[in-house]
Amino acid sequence: MTYRSKVRTCLWFERGGLEAAQFYVSLLPWSLVDTVLDHGNPAGPMVVEYTLHGAPMMHLTAGPHYKLTPAASISVLTKDQEETDRLWSALLSGGGTESMCGWLIDRFGVSWQIVPEALPRLLGQPDRFAAGRAQAAMMKMHRIDIAALEAAASGK
Repeated sequence: MTYRSKVRTCLWFERGGLEAAQFYVSLLPWSLVDTVLDHGNPAGPMVVEYTLHGAPMMHLTAGPHYKLTPAASISVLTKDQEETDRLWSALLSGGGTESMCGWLIDRFGVSWQIVPEALPRLLGQPDRFAAGRAQAAMMKMHRIDIAALEAAASGK
């Protein structure tokens, strides 16, 4: 096994690490499964290295010793509402759970933040009252609605 990157994020799976990696690379361009090491682990291949839109990732399938938690999440910056909605729906398919403010947990137990490019722009704008209105609107959302954020920021 040769690592392609000096630094990568590793997520511990009880089972299904390869299935999760294959699903994730299907969602974003410039993604692929790089390496699969199978040591006869009944829960699936032990190590899966993959690239998720250029970011090196690794799944370790090693049993129930550790659990995935929202304390670590994959954050994806989306271009527009269409991409936001597509990823949101895909990640929830098969048993995911919505959370607040653009967060969700997929069917594998991995936490995601689906963040439209408009969100940091609206929250970081110089008009702090407009930014506060956008943040208040975001705090009521599950999936981020860009039009609703922009309307809130503008005071509509």
